[in-house]
Amino acid sequence: MKGKERISEEKLKKKLSQEQFQILRQKGTELPFTGKYWNTKEKGIYNCAACGAELFSSDKKFDSGTGWPSFTEVKNSSSVKLHQDESMGMQRIEVTCANCGSHLGHVFDDGPGPTKKRYCINSACLNLKK
Repeated sequence: MKGKERISEEKLKKKLSQEQFQILRQKGTELPFTGKYWNTKEKGIYNCAACGAELFSSDKKFDSGTGWPSFTEVKNSSSVKLHQDESMGMQRIEVTCANCGSHLGHVFDDGPGPTKKRYCINSACLNLKK
């Protein structure tokens, strides 16, 4: 899916697992240390599980110790959108896919240099293309 085409929620329910749908479309989260990519060292590009948009490169992945895949930056600046998130009594920055609007995770300012960013992303939101 390219160019911000719309995928219906019904199509996404059929395409995605129940866990993926709950995280991507209903802003859920997976438990730490349970996702398929939290500890992988394989090389490739991480794509959005909902629409296939390229989001992150394995070259920018690091072990944050949090139990979720973490990246220092996005594949390109237009890959994601950032939104203020004040849910659950916290002030965070939500990361969504710029192409389909799916929830991916959050970004924090406690990552390694030079960006100092930690894009903390749910494994269920990603597909690794090796």
